[in-house]
Amino acid sequence: MALMPKRVKFRKQQRGKVRGNATRGNYVAFGEYGLQTLEGGWLTARQIEAGRVAARHHLSREGKLYVRVFPDKPVSKKPLETRMGKGKAEPEFWAAVVKPGTVLYEISGVPRDLAATAFVRVAHKMPFRCRMIERRAM
Repeated sequence: MALMPKRVKFRKQQRGKVRGNATRGNYVAFGEYGLQTLEGGWLTARQIEAGRVAARHHLSREGKLYVRVFPDKPVSKKPLETRMGKGKAEPEFWAAVVKPGTVLYEISGVPRDLAATAFVRVAHKMPFRCRMIERRAM
C-alpha cells in the first residue's frame, strides 16, 4: 500500500514551485549512510515505496532502513479527452516535495559497501540524480 496521509485539512493543493536548496532534512540523522538528492522535484508515493522495497530486498534482513520523506501533497489530474473547465480534478496520487540536498533514505547497521550497492539500486528508482553521503562526526 502506497504512503498517504490519514487525513488532510484541504483535499486539493496548488502546484507550487520548488525553489532553493534544502535547509532541513539535508544531513544523516538516524543511520550511518544516507541517499541525498542532487535535484529538486516531486517524489511520488509509488517511487518512495519502490525505493524502499529495492533497498530492503538488497539488504535482506540486515541493518535498519529509514525513509526520511513522506508524500503529503495531493496531485490532481484531469481525465484524458476532457474539455476545459468544470473545476479542478480529483487527487490522482500523493507526492513529496523534494528540494536539492534532501536525504531520502538512511541505512544503519551494515558495512559501507553493502549500503553503497543498496543505494545504487534505490537511485535507479528515483526520478532525479542522487548520491550517497555518510554521517558526519559531531
